[in-house]
Amino acid sequence: MNSSIIDIESWYIPIDIIITTFTTIAIGLTILYLFVILFDKACHTIPMLLVANSCLTAFLFGCIMLSSFIIMLNNDLKQIYYPNSYCIFQAYISYATCAAFNYSFVLQALYRYIFVIYPRILFWQKRRTQMLFVFKTWILGFACPLMFLFNNGIVYNYDNQVCQLPLRFSFSVIYISFTVYGIPVTLIIFIYFKLLRYVQETSKNVASINVLSRARRELKMIRKIVILVSILIGVGFVYTIFLIMSFFDRLPKYHFRIAYVFGSSSFLLVIMTLFQFTDPLKISLGKLLNIRPNIIIPTTIFTNR
Repeated sequence: MNSSIIDIESWYIPIDIIITTFTTIAIGLTILYLFVILFDKACHTIPMLLVANSCLTAFLFGCIMLSSFIIMLNNDLKQIYYPNSYCIFQAYISYATCAAFNYSFVLQALYRYIFVIYPRILFWQKRRTQMLFVFKTWILGFACPLMFLFNNGIVYNYDNQVCQLPLRFSFSVIYISFTVYGIPVTLIIFIYFKLLRYVQETSKNVASINVLSRARRELKMIRKIVILVSILIGVGFVYTIFLIMSFFDRLPKYHFRIAYVFGSSSFLLVIMTLFQFTDPLKISLGKLLNIRPNIIIPTTIFTNR
């Protein structure tokens, strides 16, 4: 395809640099987390295995988005557009890894829930079982947007210089919104309230102190997962606003660029919050940097077992 000249606004380059910087920092943090989990034996537990899965999906999602932002920045600097040959596939991978990232939190919440409610199901607590479920979440993530590789749903947006599903009232947009965001967020919130109800009922009855303490500890962990997912909803909220606007009025010309600012900042905030909520990771990194972490109460999001 021949290159064409497009109008370049003065704020393009600063925005491109900001979203590229945010995403680069997030990728660097996920690499650091994975390095610590891999080489510190104290992190070789099933909960930390699930954390590592979240970090890996975040790393891949960040890389694919970073490549899109670099292409966007390059095109804006040269004041041209040219959809590369793998643009549509790149969009597919971004949807797939984003879905895998969100479903990785569902798996963490589900593991904690079953561990509390059904402690006698020993096979659920085996590493092999969790590896199998991790593999299934990856399959689910990559299967969700697969149809868009074949139905020409993903198109190149010249103003935003990116391949995406066009925001309009359509089955494709509603489908991807539910499969990537709606379903995993709903499942996590559902698991949280189920465990909350269990804790409330257990506290009313004569029960083992250990059982109640364990349930409250896992409830606190799932609550923190809800907080992480709530941060991710920030970008989904922006897309939702633009989607609703598309039903009644014309969208802002540069809606994807605006959404990417919220998306990249939310993504970085999630990665930073994940570290703050994961005490074994903080302890391991503190030992690596020879820093004594200020952790007082051991009832944390990812307690070693």
